[in-house]
Amino acid sequence: MRRSFARGQAICHAGQLADRVLILRAGRVKVIAPSASGREIVLAFHGPGELVGELAALDGGVRSASMVALEPVDVLALAPEEFRAFLDIHPAGALALVRTLGRRLRDADARLMEFATVDTLGRVAIRLVELCDRFGEADGQRIDVALPLSQEELAGWTCASLESVARALQTMRSLGWIETRRRAIRVLDVAAVRRAAG
Repeated sequence: MRRSFARGQAICHAGQLADRVLILRAGRVKVIAPSASGREIVLAFHGPGELVGELAALDGGVRSASMVALEPVDVLALAPEEFRAFLDIHPAGALALVRTLGRRLRDADARLMEFATVDTLGRVAIRLVELCDRFGEADGQRIDVALPLSQEELAGWTCASLESVARALQTMRSLGWIETRRRAIRVLDVAAVRRAAG
């Protein structure tokens, strides 16, 4: 079944029983969870062609995070039993799912290492490199990040304070590495940002 969601609309909530697995057809979403202090932590961003909501559907548990549309989103929704039946008769689909889950686990491990070893400037640089690689649109030597991202969301994604992220972005602007406007980032010196990301 196809469903559509408006920008800012919650697609699912943490703690819900999984009633569907989603394949993103158009638009991008953020996956979020609240911290103990109530602050929003951004766990991931997903875009067209990606599968979301599969873990709770596989293990029968509740959703571990919420998902919100960053822009108008169109999805194909499958009931958990339909999804599991598809995997039962399509081994290649099951293998693709294992690869996806493995990549996400490696990404989570890498982020844990970042928090232990990299300062805020470096973590912001790492996130900018990922944004360029996944959502970047090249304009000559510059890359426009085609993801409407606020400084608050970037702070939640780097697990740093808004003030620390604002300082890191200001440093990068003053060095001529980036330009920013409301919900927009243009990377002017990709090589410098990659060096800062280590």
